[in-house]
Amino acid sequence: MNNNKRIIFSLIIMSLLFFSLMAYLTYFEFFQKDNILANSYNQRLYEYEESVVRGNIYDRNGTLLAYSEGEGENQKRIYPHNNLYSHIIGYSTRTYGKILLEAKYNNELLGINELKVVVDLKNEITGQKTKGNDVYLTIDHELQSLAEKLLKGKSGSVVAMNPTTGEVLAMVSKPDYNPNEDKLKENWSQLVESEESPFLPRATQGLYVPGSTFKVAIASSAIENGLGDETFDDKGTIVIDGKEIRNFGGKEFGTIDMKDALAYSSNTAFAQIGVSLGEQNLRNLSAGLGFNKSIGFGIPLKQSSFDYKKMNKTDMAAVGMGQGKLLVTPLHMAMITSSIANRGMMVEPLLVQKVTGITGNHMIKNNPTVLYQTMNEQTSSQINEMMQQVVNKGTGTKAKIAGIEVAGKTGTAENELSNGDNSKEHAWFIGFAPAENPQIAVSVIIEYSGSTGGEVAAPIAQQIMRQWIK
Repeated sequence: MNNNKRIIFSLIIMSLLFFSLMAYLTYFEFFQKDNILANSYNQRLYEYEESVVRGNIYDRNGTLLAYSEGEGENQKRIYPHNNLYSHIIGYSTRTYGKILLEAKYNNELLGINELKVVVDLKNEITGQKTKGNDVYLTIDHELQSLAEKLLKGKSGSVVAMNPTTGEVLAMVSKPDYNPNEDKLKENWSQLVESEESPFLPRATQGLYVPGSTFKVAIASSAIENGLGDETFDDKGTIVIDGKEIRNFGGKEFGTIDMKDALAYSSNTAFAQIGVSLGEQNLRNLSAGLGFNKSIGFGIPLKQSSFDYKKMNKTDMAAVGMGQGKLLVTPLHMAMITSSIANRGMMVEPLLVQKVTGITGNHMIKNNPTVLYQTMNEQTSSQINEMMQQVVNKGTGTKAKIAGIEVAGKTGTAENELSNGDNSKEHAWFIGFAPAENPQIAVSVIIEYSGSTGGEVAAPIAQQIMRQWIK
């Protein structure tokens, strides 16, 4: 009897070990394999890479953005446009590893897939060198070049996207760096130690208070919660729960409705709207816009945050103005803007259009995916009209384009340098055009501008939208 018990016990232990091994191998195959293969410290990957010509990267129209030259250990990745795509494509080097698209699409660029063995055998027979797949981006090189030119000498970001498909048309972050290997080696210490953080892709990893640009979202929630017909007696200041709230420059707008409140960016009106909406509606709004949620993208994208455990009236007032514990990436702000242009539907942002093999067959084709219905279609139409007023007669007049209706919203956001006589707020502008049939949505932020979104960010957005439409 004792022997039988020992045998049964041994069988149970062996079975548990067997199933544990199977579980781990299954987990590894489905969840860890790709990470291990793509790891920059994987020496077997480097050995394989020496036998492959890494695939090219192109813009949406076939403009070459990255390619490889040389063979074996001497193969080198070339970025012909230097800094322009450093925060999208990243770099691929033996010394510093891989980041951004070069890391995310490493397997595709190297041609590592289930057909690899067959392709390698064919190349051994024919003597051909294995070539990886080519990656085509949604980016338009001309628009990207213009955005980079307009941001020259500034810190910040420009994002432009198609509001209905989610295709990112331009995405520039400043400051940047030259990703070519010789330049990286030459400047690495300086880049790593720089207080300007040139390695930070501000469009996707930078988190900023949205300021008055968030008022478009607050207005949408107000309309859908029965507050759209409210009027306000704007005297330039208001006290909420003991805290004084002022309009920018202390301006008074008198008796105004919500349309005028958005057009003139009245803080006193939107602070009251925030309080009237209340904590639960503000939480529902942020969740419905994708705050505190992961969003899929071709490269890492930080979560925008709505960081409140419990809210008092001053917190609600701050959120109503787009201040307080709100943080958003420029790309996410472009997505929110796009949802207004797209009848309330927020689509997943796309950076990679397709991946093709050497035969030209499409191996991967990304299609639009709706993430959230941020507002109903009627509300989005009303917000569209209100944003047109911002550009036609309000704070965003420098975004006007002759012969084309533009919808927009300016923003001036507080930061750690906002106090004192020489305060340096961030300047925002969001918008889309043509307003009646949107083709492009933009998000622009200029860090520590010392000016307003209407003065410094709106003119940049205007030129981006005008070039794409015309």
